[in-house]
Amino acid sequence: MIDTITESCDKVQESLVNYFWSDDEGTFVNHYPVTEPENWVYWWHAHSLDCLLDGYNRTKDNKYLKQIEKEYNGTFIKNGNTFLHNWYDDMEWMALAQLRLYDATGVLTYKEQTLALWEDIKTAWNDFMGGGMAWKKDQLDYKNTPANAPAAILAFRLYQRFRQEEDLKWGEKILRWNMENLMDPDTGFIWDGINRLGDKSIDYEWKFTYNQGVVIGALVELYKINPSQDYLQNAAKVAKITKALLADANQGILPYEGLDDCGLFKGILVRYLYELFLIYRELDEIKEMILTNAQCVIENGMSENGLIGGDWKKKPTGCVDLAQHLSGIMLLETAAKLLAD
Repeated sequence: MIDTITESCDKVQESLVNYFWSDDEGTFVNHYPVTEPENWVYWWHAHSLDCLLDGYNRTKDNKYLKQIEKEYNGTFIKNGNTFLHNWYDDMEWMALAQLRLYDATGVLTYKEQTLALWEDIKTAWNDFMGGGMAWKKDQLDYKNTPANAPAAILAFRLYQRFRQEEDLKWGEKILRWNMENLMDPDTGFIWDGINRLGDKSIDYEWKFTYNQGVVIGALVELYKINPSQDYLQNAAKVAKITKALLADANQGILPYEGLDDCGLFKGILVRYLYELFLIYRELDEIKEMILTNAQCVIENGMSENGLIGGDWKKKPTGCVDLAQHLSGIMLLETAAKLLAD
């Protein structure tokens, strides 16, 4: 299967550039074919950098670094000559991507921009709803997992690299709030957010793969710092309830979750499930689920020209979102790493 996976990785990476890159825009566009008007969706570009880096880490082909530089510079310009943004979670994803870029290349600009983003991200913490990171700067009383768990991942990774005690404290504080306020104490399932409408209610009906993935990721990073079995077992509990509640009961295929931002959710889950498996090899069911989903995409969910849509059981027809295609890349690149281990 490894040859099929790597060939498919190459194909979908080539399709990313062939069908979504725009010299006129200087960045990837949101859809293929292009729709009018194309809105600016900043956080997708953090994941495009992540996906290109996945390709580079797998192949060590410098073509990926060249494309990363183009996408990086284009994103900076398109975003107003800054990486700062109104949405805290968007900046968290950009910081995580740039920290990975720094790890891979040693380019100091990536480190400097990561730290600058982190300083701005920390302004998200406030006392509304008992603490937690706000989702965006113009709605400070809405707290959700997308703004908190990735911030905790970032804080823990910064601590591991640069050993600033303050970062560890930030990560612990953020993750504690997330788990105390947005985790089902019985099942471990992660809820999306609280007080979105100003009524202090939790959006129980929003059941997304994304939220499970980022909390798993935060617990894994904390476990690397302090290898407590509690962190590992909590991460495994979230992974198992995610599979039980969200994956197809017969095949374990992850669900179609919708258009636009929703297209990225499954890929994010898969990325952090892999991180959990690396430190908890007994979770064979997680490895099997990732490989099963990858095989499903290769056999059923990828078009002849290498595009992947939001439904991994069906070849995409019509318009394909960049977010959906990036999610597919994350899945296949993750499967390639699993098979190469």
